[in-house]
Amino acid sequence: MNMEDEERLTLQVGGNPDWMSSLPERLLDVPLWNLAIPGSHDSMSFCLDVSSPVLRSQPCLLRVIDRLFPCWTRPCVYRWATTQQSVLSDQCDLGIRFLDLRIARKPAGGSKLFFAHGIYTLVTVKEALDELAIWLDTHPKEIVVISCSHFESLTDEDHFNLTEYIITLFGKKLCSSQDIPTLRSCWSRGQQVIVSYGNQQMVLQHPELWTGIPYWYADSTDPKRVIAYLEDQQHRGRPAGFYVSGLNLTEDAAYVLLHPLQDMRKMTTRALSLLLRWAGEQQPGRQAGGVNILCCDFVDVSPFCSLVIGLNYKLLPATPPVCRMPRASCSHVIGCCHSEQTGEPT
Repeated sequence: MNMEDEERLTLQVGGNPDWMSSLPERLLDVPLWNLAIPGSHDSMSFCLDVSSPVLRSQPCLLRVIDRLFPCWTRPCVYRWATTQQSVLSDQCDLGIRFLDLRIARKPAGGSKLFFAHGIYTLVTVKEALDELAIWLDTHPKEIVVISCSHFESLTDEDHFNLTEYIITLFGKKLCSSQDIPTLRSCWSRGQQVIVSYGNQQMVLQHPELWTGIPYWYADSTDPKRVIAYLEDQQHRGRPAGFYVSGLNLTEDAAYVLLHPLQDMRKMTTRALSLLLRWAGEQQPGRQAGGVNILCCDFVDVSPFCSLVIGLNYKLLPATPPVCRMPRASCSHVIGCCHSEQTGEPT
């Protein structure tokens, strides 16, 4: 099946909303960090607020230009910072099981927390988490890994309130960081959510929170360099637990300002064929080069999710091909199941 056929099939069946519950029995006791899991890079960037200022963490030059020419700067940043175009529940329906949530406090946003990528989002953190909780209720055998990170301008009080909200919202659905999660173990306990939290102080206080998940990314706009970087990291050996291989391209402020009329989607679309070909050659597992979470931009414009999910079947033991020829007509064929000649060297 070529890429166009696979994409057409994926769109026809509506994605992969329950793919974890459909995996073969042999994979149910594999630790989740040894499975291949599709993820979305900057998952909330589909709802960026083009009227908001650029982040305080952005380069000084970009912030100065934003103050002088906001009507030019913000649309430009918006085009390049938008890396997704589907809401969280739709991403999950496609098969996404890792969400990259970069949390921030808006300068004039009151006590509400938002997300950010270059600029801030329109949707609040609570609204997004509530949407995810509703989706999980309707898909009780699916497990989602949530990575909370960056925390632009958050105070200690913000962290306290956010973690309390997460723990209260998901409750018994949270998988303890003391466990080794497998599909079977999570199902037996009714667990569906693994929360990675990029603030070690909060992680130490709450066993429901996991430490930050390593995210490998090449910081390049060239897909060949992205692949070379990921392969170099693989040769160094994979982390013992969860980790992310980022298929996303990355531009810097200078690149954005020099290409104001282009956007991330066009650049990603041109690179997808090469990136997905590489991804399809990977194998999950605990070996040095084994992949775990693979993240991509614009997860709804290609068969990315189906491709990554399909990698898990490489973990199954190889089975000999089934011979459908009559015994009498193929017993002379070397290597046939009906033949005494195995084809193995003597």
